[in-house]
Amino acid sequence: MKFSAFLAAAGFALLLNSCATFPGLPTNEGVGLKRTTPPLPVIAGEIGYSYWTEDGTEAPLRVTIDLSDQTAYFYRAGMKVGQSRVATGRAGHATPTGTFTISEKVAGKRSTLYGRIYDAEGLLVNGDADSRKDRVPPGGEFVGAPMPYWMRLTGYGIGMHVGAIPNPGTPASHGCIRMPEEMARTLFEKAPAGTQVTIVE
Repeated sequence: MKFSAFLAAAGFALLLNSCATFPGLPTNEGVGLKRTTPPLPVIAGEIGYSYWTEDGTEAPLRVTIDLSDQTAYFYRAGMKVGQSRVATGRAGHATPTGTFTISEKVAGKRSTLYGRIYDAEGLLVNGDADSRKDRVPPGGEFVGAPMPYWMRLTGYGIGMHVGAIPNPGTPASHGCIRMPEEMARTLFEKAPAGTQVTIVE
């Protein structure tokens, strides 16, 4: 009985911590590399597209994420104060639409569902692992994908965080809203828990 309760709790915890692929090497590129090899960030930028202009107003921040143009728009008192390129859920991993609030903020979050698997010698054996499906070899380790500046929107693991935007304007995630690091950091600093986030198609 206790073991089945443990399994149920573990399964629920996995649902709460999903989303990111490793923002470094895509898919299984790099298999066989040592774990100490740091992933390279894969964020294609568009000069001047993402920005934040604060006018000093204390009005509550509102965020609108438009799935059709893969952009987050930031407003205070109805006035646009910035925007950011984003990458939302790709086919089979849709980002939900609707109105949400930021319910959790964790600067150094890691996914418990998606990441990498290393063998006992520290060699990468799976660069796009799903902890629910992919097995860790004996002595190996699953390392969750980093999701810096995590801002949770749902109870089932969807949120906003730093992540790869390999093709600007194209969905790429497991359902979360990925942002360039400087924009995710700024939003993390400016948006308190309870900030309203609306996701539209």
